[in-house]
Amino acid sequence: MTFFRRKRTYNEIAPDEIFLDSSNLPGHNAVQFEGRVVAALSNRPILAVGLVFILIGLVFTVRAFSLGVVDGTSYADISRNNTLDRTIVFATRGLILDRKGEELAWNEVPSGDDASPAMGGASTTPYAYRKYTARPGLSHTLGFLQYPKADSKGNWWREDFVGMSGAERAFNETLRGTNGSSMVETDARMRVQRENIVDPPRHGTDLRLSIDADVESELYKILSARAKAQQYQGGAAVIMDVRTGELLAITSFPEYDNRAFNEGRGPAVRATLADPLTPMLDRAIGGQYAPGSIMKLIFAAAALNEGLISPKKKILSKGALVLPNPYDPEHPSIFKDWTEHGWIDMREAIAVSSDEYFYTIGGGYGDQKGLGITKLDEYARIFGIGSTTGFSLPGEAAGVIPTPAWKAKAFPNDPTWRTGNTYHTSIGQYGFQITPIQAVRFVAAIANGGHLLTPQLIASSTPESTPIGIPDEYLQIVREGMRLAVTSTRRDATLNMYQIPGIEIAGKSGTAQIGARNEWINSWNVGFWPVNDPHYAFAVVFERAPAATSAGAGHGVVPFLQWLVATHPEYLQ
Repeated sequence: MTFFRRKRTYNEIAPDEIFLDSSNLPGHNAVQFEGRVVAALSNRPILAVGLVFILIGLVFTVRAFSLGVVDGTSYADISRNNTLDRTIVFATRGLILDRKGEELAWNEVPSGDDASPAMGGASTTPYAYRKYTARPGLSHTLGFLQYPKADSKGNWWREDFVGMSGAERAFNETLRGTNGSSMVETDARMRVQRENIVDPPRHGTDLRLSIDADVESELYKILSARAKAQQYQGGAAVIMDVRTGELLAITSFPEYDNRAFNEGRGPAVRATLADPLTPMLDRAIGGQYAPGSIMKLIFAAAALNEGLISPKKKILSKGALVLPNPYDPEHPSIFKDWTEHGWIDMREAIAVSSDEYFYTIGGGYGDQKGLGITKLDEYARIFGIGSTTGFSLPGEAAGVIPTPAWKAKAFPNDPTWRTGNTYHTSIGQYGFQITPIQAVRFVAAIANGGHLLTPQLIASSTPESTPIGIPDEYLQIVREGMRLAVTSTRRDATLNMYQIPGIEIAGKSGTAQIGARNEWINSWNVGFWPVNDPHYAFAVVFERAPAATSAGAGHGVVPFLQWLVATHPEYLQ
């Protein structure tokens, strides 16, 4: 009897396994036998899968270390800034004032119902609108601007006011200021947590101009009305302080509506741009006109300075200067005067505006030597013709002085310079082109004793001048001739109309023929006051009227001077 028996272990076989194998015996499908031996799985796939998981884990570990440790501070700032929005705090643009403090351009904060011209339909705007005086005659001086501009989502792609013309453009850096900014912090639900101005705006500087708005506006109204009545297409006028170069008034007509441009009124803007009279052109600085007889003032001073003639020497004016024609003696060249003046000296020649006298001292005739075209060109440039003046407003033109080189370029089929060309140049005709601001500048130099000033638009500017190098004793002769044009009792004196009580004027008129057949005229008047102690010079041009027109610029200047005497005596002393 065995006391210790080995314990046997029995594994039950499930019935379904028995039936599965029994049913499979006839076909002997070895794959379906439950009892088949299956080979053990290799270690390579297991190692490969493990290695992939290790690499992935390593990459994530390195990236997490970079984000959290190496670049952690930067990404923390980015995370914080994602909750902050920058908002522009617009600077207020500086005011534009006249010399007496009258506001000519200012800012108005719009109400909630106002539509912004820059926001494209937004109901409110974070900046002030620019407003301009309703006084006529100041549009070219003041100009207009463009507003900051945002897209439909409210993102600002132009953050500054931009001056487009006039003083707004010339002094944009002074007026514009510097925008500031504020930061608005929001939470995850876009609720504002706090708002702080982090960079306060620096507002623009106010600009005080040298002009008197009342004087400039009245000058415009009177002159433009008189010019239109006499069929002139336009014109301009400038008044300058002969001691400082500051402009008391500068206006151009017709003018455009700078408020329409500023407010973006499409129909008015398009009509202005299509107007054949070019109201956008600032004729005072960009209009170029044949000057006619006002150039005689320069050439009189030049002849004296060159010692070509004594101011007392008389030249006979017979109504025309006849120049023999060596190629056809029966057909001499005739250069007409506007009338017969008889024997006249320099003062009288200026007073009656004798063409024949200035043909003679300009181009020479008989025993009287003339300046010649080289000297005519030289002295015109000495007095500032043919170059810009340095004035601050944009759009100034340089003008043209006719010379042999100019003629060869302008008339390649007839490049030869002739004596007749010199004669016509000496009376301000032929190819001469000057601007009104150049005209007032050279008249101021005659009035102040020989200082060519830079025109100034800012009040209390430091004078800038260049000596012209002509002794004042010669300029005094010219001034006396200009005064004689007003006071002379001769029938051919040109400016008797300037005998106005309350003001003593010295002046010079000029009429220039223009057009292919001389069918049009420009009319000039220049001068200064008071006679004995000059303070202000002026230049006025009426542009392009039919040649038969009898009334010129002087017919506009007289009523203006009468108004000035009555309303602004402070400018007469």
